Amino acid sequence: MKPAAPLLLLLPALVLLPLLVLLPGLVHGGGWDLIGQFLLAAVQPSTDPVVLESLLRGLGVTAGMALLGWCASLLIGIAAGLASSRLLWRTLIGHSWPAEGIRRLLAIPRSIHELIWGLLLLQVIGLQPVIAVIAIAIPYGALVARVVSDLLDSLNERNLQALMAAGTAPPAALLSAMGPPLLPGLISYGGYRLECALRSATLLGVFGLGGLGNELLLTLQSLQFHELWSGLWLLLAVMLSLEAVIGALRRRWGMPGRFSLRAAGVGRRGRELVLAGLLLVPLVFGVGRALAIEPAALLHWQALPPLAPGGWQEALALPWPSLVFNTVLLTLLAAALAVGVAPLLLLLVAPWPWGQRLLQLIWAIGRLWPPPLTALLLLFVLKPGVITAALALGFHNLGILGRLLLEGSEAAGPQRQEALRCSGTGPRLALLYGRFSGLARSYLAYGAYRADVILRETVVVGLVAGTGLGSQLNQSLSAFAFDQLLLLMAAYAALTLLGEDLSDRARQRLLQQ
Repeated sequence: MKPAAPLLLLLPALVLLPLLVLLPGLVHGGGWDLIGQFLLAAVQPSTDPVVLESLLRGLGVTAGMALLGWCASLLIGIAAGLASSRLLWRTLIGHSWPAEGIRRLLAIPRSIHELIWGLLLLQVIGLQPVIAVIAIAIPYGALVARVVSDLLDSLNERNLQALMAAGTAPPAALLSAMGPPLLPGLISYGGYRLECALRSATLLGVFGLGGLGNELLLTLQSLQFHELWSGLWLLLAVMLSLEAVIGALRRRWGMPGRFSLRAAGVGRRGRELVLAGLLLVPLVFGVGRALAIEPAALLHWQALPPLAPGGWQEALALPWPSLVFNTVLLTLLAAALAVGVAPLLLLLVAPWPWGQRLLQLIWAIGRLWPPPLTALLLLFVLKPGVITAALALGFHNLGILGRLLLEGSEAAGPQRQEALRCSGTGPRLALLYGRFSGLARSYLAYGAYRADVILRETVVVGLVAGTGLGSQLNQSLSAFAFDQLLLLMAAYAALTLLGEDLSDRARQRLLQQ
């Protein structure tokens, strides 16, 4: 017997049963009044002009770092993506083996979270604004490269072969035949990466790299919840505005066929895209000047302390099995919570029209609220450990997956749901079998991809909640034990690459069924 497709969405939510059993043993008294003050402050944010000025200044720094990191990642990603494309190498030299080597090299920076890059650069360069930009650009550039190469290799080659047969030079044939079809996917993914860059810049600020994240951390640590919510509402307004703008541009520029070449040149949409790119150049330089970005600072490294005698032996003697086990367990718990709770909550609020709006607001906050701050808030009432970290990480990813599920259910159309309602089916069953049945496997396939992302993010909450490889990374950074840091980065890279392979296999199996 196999469960029906829509029921597959709810299977991961079974993780709630053991969590509900274990949670009472993790609760400690003394912090519930602080949680009440935190929730009450949501409707009473501070309007002090001095506070707002400081928050707006921090928000500007965060947005600037996100923009610069995003632009740098696109430049790196497009160049590396073309260099790692099997199609490009087959067209130019007749073999694809250089692409395979480049893909394997790009897997290393892609597997290491931007927070690790930021903390390492902070140790060797010192506190510089350029660190946050580079920390975002390195892993994001490798991620963009993977997407660009996959998009390019998946395109139909008939136009390219026709141009090559007509005697067109290979570079010109590639640009003419493959460039326009590649642009819609690149625009869509590039817009998504800009949203991610804003969240990453906020996260890096939490760990001392400036911007609004640093302001949020200070207000939380000082229990100034009214000021904290002022910053959070500002960030929410910016993120929702950014999502709306990116969505509109994606619909306008990201549709196939918008960039087909005409006899008179590139179409109107193409000219708009070129104009937007030209306008982006002075904006980037202006933001870099305002943030005092100095790329030359990357050339001046601080002297690292010498390794202690027997350092490698101490690094190898770390409790690696328990560190790896806690990291994997944290990943599975957070992924199950994020994937399974989103459809469960939608089913619970299905009879009430206002319930979905409330969920959208909560999920938007979850997407924006950095996981380490959620972990700090949970530590008011829970003991540190794997479950606390999983709740913090699951809440953040629940916001992302919940938004995806809502968009998918809206795109599915109301016809089947309305037909079930007219036949006397209740609102929950009509939603489950009317809308969720068609998108169950694609949603779970994305959930498998998100589990791979969650594995990278375990370092973020591990630093705060004291569990997994992230907790050991914090201790090694504090002790300047760079031998341990090197082994920890290698462990993270190996786990991430293994998780990436497993998630790819799971997605292919789900989508083929």
